[in-house]
Amino acid sequence: MPDKGTAPSANIPNDLAAYWMPFTANRAFKRAPRLLAGAKGMHYFTTDGRKLIDAASGMWCTNAGHGRREIAEAIARQAETLDYAPPFQFGIPQAFELANRLADIAPKGLDRVFFCNSGSEAADTALKMAIAYHQTQGQGTRTRLIGRERGYHGVGFGGTAVGGIVGNRRMFGTLLSGVDHLPHTYDRDRQAFSKGEPEYGAHFADELERLVNLHGASTIAAVIVEPMAGSTGVLPAPKGYLKRLRDITERHGILLIFDEVITGFGRLGHAFAAERYGVTPDMITFAKGVTNGAAPMGGVLLRSAIHDAFMTGPEHMVELAHGYTYSAHPIACAAALATLDIYRDEKLFERARTLEPVFADAVMALKGEPNVVDIRTVGLTAGIDLAPRPDLPGKRGFEALACAFHDHDLMLRVAGDTLALTPPLIVSEAEIGEIVDKVGRVIRSVA
Repeated sequence: MPDKGTAPSANIPNDLAAYWMPFTANRAFKRAPRLLAGAKGMHYFTTDGRKLIDAASGMWCTNAGHGRREIAEAIARQAETLDYAPPFQFGIPQAFELANRLADIAPKGLDRVFFCNSGSEAADTALKMAIAYHQTQGQGTRTRLIGRERGYHGVGFGGTAVGGIVGNRRMFGTLLSGVDHLPHTYDRDRQAFSKGEPEYGAHFADELERLVNLHGASTIAAVIVEPMAGSTGVLPAPKGYLKRLRDITERHGILLIFDEVITGFGRLGHAFAAERYGVTPDMITFAKGVTNGAAPMGGVLLRSAIHDAFMTGPEHMVELAHGYTYSAHPIACAAALATLDIYRDEKLFERARTLEPVFADAVMALKGEPNVVDIRTVGLTAGIDLAPRPDLPGKRGFEALACAFHDHDLMLRVAGDTLALTPPLIVSEAEIGEIVDKVGRVIRSVA
């Protein structure tokens, strides 16, 4: 496990104007900045020397905790030995080793890996692969893509188009044509305060049959969903929902893609959530936890049959005209290999399974706090819905984020008026108690 660490020194800029921050209320931030200078174990350190407990794994990334020496040393060794290698027409041993390691822990049958640099790129890669695959099968009419309301698949054109969070789509026009959305799986009246997968909601998958009847199966390339919708505020899949989606897609020859950028690498107690649910999709997208957040990396795990469909024609020709300058970057590969070693050696996926009921019970104790209208837990993840302020949706959640940082030494995530708790998998029972106690104080402060 990582040691405690101490707060590092940091140079604080006098002018914050030049940097346009992503997914941030820039004007509010620059009036009251939340600046971080270091991190170790379960904690961040601020530029003014305070120690914050991390209830968000950074941004769903640092499943093994911060400042892991093993990862830092692997990155340093790699940077000194081979800092960059072109991934087009050349390769590095580490990329092939990493692909094999990932195939070994993936659901059986997903034994090919394509690397990129983020969850956004992974989503767009998988969507392009799906359309291209059907082309190889002589089914070029299969171009329609189906996402889900309240889904998040990154910020590329494809991922934004199939995503279903209105605020992420509003400013960008029609994006891609030929896209539909399944209904989301959340029904507060029937699912409120559920631990794990709610009993109600498997039937929401049946909407896919309506879309098939509307457009024709011969026009649909793929369905992409998150096993647990995280960015929208933690919506676990209802019991039986993913299996029903799998059955429908198989019946109609539609590829099923699981976006496991958040759920992969132990968040739900397994290497991938597909294993938890006993459902094997045709592709899995991953990122974040693959390197413990220490270097940008993403990718797609896919069935060999999809890969092999492209392996035709003259051998000197490129089979898939797709890739990125930094695909399988040497430093990212080194970080990922060291990260997988930690997950294996410290049995962090198993640890998450063991802690799940402890975490769920602790978070559910917040049920009686003011303005709490629902709590959902699954794995080491929880969503706490707060009643919005009249005519100001999202304001209470934003106040909670700022209050947690400035007044309670707590890092958490918010989605509108939902507080999302996703601590590193190294969290102790005592630290779970500390997090929940601080969250309770934050909720009361913004009541």
